[in-house]
Amino acid sequence: MSYKRCIPCIFIAGQKAVRGFHNKETVCEDVAGLAKAYNDNGADELLIFDLSSSDEEHEEAIDLMRRVNRIIRIPMLAGGNIRRLEDIKKILYAGAKRVLINFSKPDSEKLLKEASKRFGAGKLAVSLNDFDALFKHQHVIGDYAGELVFMHRPDMNSVMNITELPCIIMTDTMEEDELMKILKCTGVRGLSGKYVSRPDMDFLSFKERCADEDIKMASFESMIEFSQFKTNDQGLIPVIVQHYKTQEVLMLAYMNEEAFYQTIKSGRMTYFSRSRQSLWVKGETSGHFQYVKSLTIDCDYDTLLAKVDQIGAACHTGNPTCFYQPIAGGDADVKNPLQIFETVYETIVNRKKNPKEGSYTNYLFDKGIDKILKKVGEEATEIVIAAKNPNPEEIKYEMADFLYHAMVLMVEKGIGWEDIIQEMADR
Repeated sequence: MSYKRCIPCIFIAGQKAVRGFHNKETVCEDVAGLAKAYNDNGADELLIFDLSSSDEEHEEAIDLMRRVNRIIRIPMLAGGNIRRLEDIKKILYAGAKRVLINFSKPDSEKLLKEASKRFGAGKLAVSLNDFDALFKHQHVIGDYAGELVFMHRPDMNSVMNITELPCIIMTDTMEEDELMKILKCTGVRGLSGKYVSRPDMDFLSFKERCADEDIKMASFESMIEFSQFKTNDQGLIPVIVQHYKTQEVLMLAYMNEEAFYQTIKSGRMTYFSRSRQSLWVKGETSGHFQYVKSLTIDCDYDTLLAKVDQIGAACHTGNPTCFYQPIAGGDADVKNPLQIFETVYETIVNRKKNPKEGSYTNYLFDKGIDKILKKVGEEATEIVIAAKNPNPEEIKYEMADFLYHAMVLMVEKGIGWEDIIQEMADR
């Protein structure tokens, strides 16, 4: 049985979240905040529709998608007001996992073919109003798209007879029994619409009700019971916490059985405080949450290794890691390239958010995009000149300058190293 997903939907109009295509009543003025709430409360993906009516509003909506993508830790699907290949490119560059092409619009078939050849079918989804649209275009959709999004609930038996593409179903029904029937359909990958898009939606509770109906929902699942772990005399097991990208060791904490299962259930690291004798969710007061990427047990079953996506600093002192005080020896000579890139990138982000007098980085941001682009161009030229000289040291120096200015450009345009790495991996 495949895992199903809860996929809330945000309709953007005038930089606000509104009720839907035909109802522009404001649901929430803070779109990014609403997206983060969905993320933090257990949503599996996020679907965004841009309802803009002008090119200027469309650009603002894409910029908003970019900001949303920076603060959520779940995949984003996005569509709306897509008329040309450039729109698809911009939305993908904003961080969308997949772009939604509306097949009720003229020339959608031609656009899908062009986009699939440029970006790949896996980057594209097709939105359909009914089964007839799928039946009419089944061969094109099957060859050039990676997913279907039905704007109304179709007859899934008919859908499955002509396509193997996974489907997301948007529905206005608030009846849980009907929602369970939809999720039980083999071809359905995810559920969207009115019920799961409520601002106060409790996804974890809903997934528990789905589990009672034998519906496998996307969530962490432990392959080993806590009772199999070797705990200390207080029933605790130590947890070493490591950043999943840089591999930096962040902290050491402890879990009891309740903390372990709460971590599995919520996807956020939850520990047992030995001093307070109570559970604590990392980041509950500071906002520096740790989102679980993986949990591993050691060979003796007495220590856990947690790889996490760390928001902010791991240490209560404000240091990135709790292990910052040297005792003996020195730093190893071997440096983690990704950690260095991430550290420099985060420093540049911090300069943009918290300007520092005399900072060259802030000087570039103050001068604007044209100045940044000029410097990137100049540094690229310096690399070419250095490469013509016999001394390789010059190339290293110029490459370092170029990469720094490229990172300033990345921050200015809202692109992170993860976006670059993912793009290279896709190629």
